[in-house]
Amino acid sequence: MAAKQQVSARPARRAAAHAEAADGQALFDMANLRPERTGLPFVVFISQRGGSRHDVRVKVARGAKVRPSEMATVALRPRVRVVRGAVDPGDLALLRDWIELNRSVLIDYWNGDIEYTEDAITALKPLSA
Repeated sequence: MAAKQQVSARPARRAAAHAEAADGQALFDMANLRPERTGLPFVVFISQRGGSRHDVRVKVARGAKVRPSEMATVALRPRVRVVRGAVDPGDLALLRDWIELNRSVLIDYWNGDIEYTEDAITALKPLSA
C-alpha cells in the first residue's frame, strides 16, 4: 500500500517541480522594481504578456531574491485583486494606489505598446512619500 502511495505522489511532485520551473522562467522575463523606484515597501515585478493567457498582472514580494511560491500575483483588471498568494491589506492598499498612478504604463507595457523595459521603467511614477 505504501508503495502505491509513493508512486502516485511522484507525478504530483513532478508537476509541482514543473510548475516551479515554469514560474522561474516567467520570473526571468520580468523586471523587478525596487522600493526606491516605486515608493512601495516591497518589490514589484512587471512583464509583457508574452504567451500568457490571462490579463495584465504584476507580482510582488518582500525582496528580489525569492522563489515563485513566495510571491503574490495581483491582477489589474477589472479591479485590482490578489489572484495568488497573500498580500497584507495595508500593502495591497498601497499597491492599488501605485497601480492607479501607473495603470496606463503597466497596461501598455503588458500589451507590448511600450516595447522596451527601460522605457516602461522610466515612465513609471513612484508613490509620494
